[in-house]
Amino acid sequence: MISLPALAQKPALSPAEAAIVQAVEKQTEPSIALLERMVNLNSGTYNPIGVRAMAQLMEAELKALGFTTRMLPMDAIKRGPHLVAEHKGAGGKPVLLIGHIDTVFEPSSPFQKFERKGRSAVGPGTGDMKGGLVVLLAALQGLKQSGQLDKLPITVFLTGDEESPGRIDGSPGLSRQEMVAIAKQSRAALSFEGGHKGVGHDYATTARRGYTGWELRSTGKAGHSGQVFSPSAGYGAIYEITRVVNTFQQTLQEPNMTFNVGLILGGGEVQADPDGAATVNGKPNIVASKALARGEIRALTSEQVARTKDRMYAIVAKNLPGTKSEIVFEEGGAPMPPTDGNRRLLEVLNQASQAAGLGEILELDPMLRGAGDISYIAEYTDCLDGLGAVGAGSHAVGETVELDSIAKQAKRAALLVHRLARQ
Repeated sequence: MISLPALAQKPALSPAEAAIVQAVEKQTEPSIALLERMVNLNSGTYNPIGVRAMAQLMEAELKALGFTTRMLPMDAIKRGPHLVAEHKGAGGKPVLLIGHIDTVFEPSSPFQKFERKGRSAVGPGTGDMKGGLVVLLAALQGLKQSGQLDKLPITVFLTGDEESPGRIDGSPGLSRQEMVAIAKQSRAALSFEGGHKGVGHDYATTARRGYTGWELRSTGKAGHSGQVFSPSAGYGAIYEITRVVNTFQQTLQEPNMTFNVGLILGGGEVQADPDGAATVNGKPNIVASKALARGEIRALTSEQVARTKDRMYAIVAKNLPGTKSEIVFEEGGAPMPPTDGNRRLLEVLNQASQAAGLGEILELDPMLRGAGDISYIAEYTDCLDGLGAVGAGSHAVGETVELDSIAKQAKRAALLVHRLARQ
């Protein structure tokens, strides 16, 4: 783990920092115009051609800033490419800036176009996270136009499959391998997922919960319903899977952890595809022979995940008469637990924000943030997330972004990068 020293910053901006803030302000309208181009370009995770087009758009912007770039093909996992951009600056360990170029909105979605509505805009990915990408670029433009970028070592890593990481044998290892390697050589990692605002202050993210998928299958003895609960017929698969899920709800709850059941089926024959499309049949007068449930665990630490899995295994093993249940888990996104190093990054950001007259920034409750790319690298370097544009309705038709937040977040990010990269 790379630890940053405790930094005592002056309450006022230096002349160089004041120039950065002024330069970022000039990027406001160009950033909004760029956001419109991005949003109108479909880059759903399962649209690799669109993801590649977004990568090429970002590549052109970063090359114009003096970065050297390379694409990482992800054809082996049926995804669009990742983009890596490097700026050597004066040397030393770089500050790593991360984001993603895919969205949850595929070409089949009816939600496809950017629409500006006063000081907000509606469109697919406006908040998650094409708004974050324009914040990242505006921050770098501000550093460039103020004459500060040339001195700074910075790496940008943009994934093409954050919304649904490509997997081999159930693991996203190949997809995140290069990002992990770069993080190990970085002094800090900053993610441009959407920001959060409060009343009189804003928030940044020092911790994100990870997720672990699970699938539960229960079986029973098919037979006449008149014999249910008898020694010969047993309870059937539906009663058994209900027992398990209900016991989960009654006994597993603890702080910073949730577990959800997103799909449940029961009857005579049960079929469910990986994407959730399912069929089932059954009759009121037949004891159910098969049942299936799928869900996920969201937890703040790996220890919490392991403890919850052990408790779930124990619950599943206590079968009702005439039934059997089995549960399997799928590796998802690792958690990003809060650390002293992450909180020091927040303090540097908070000091810079207040010095620039942009207000206080507090630590966001991790229950308000799900898994993300930064969690894959959280054990290797100090991390901070939530530096992107502020919006609402992520992953849903009608997703919006607050356009005024782009310049505000870009100023903060530029000052943070400047202060970190010069240490």
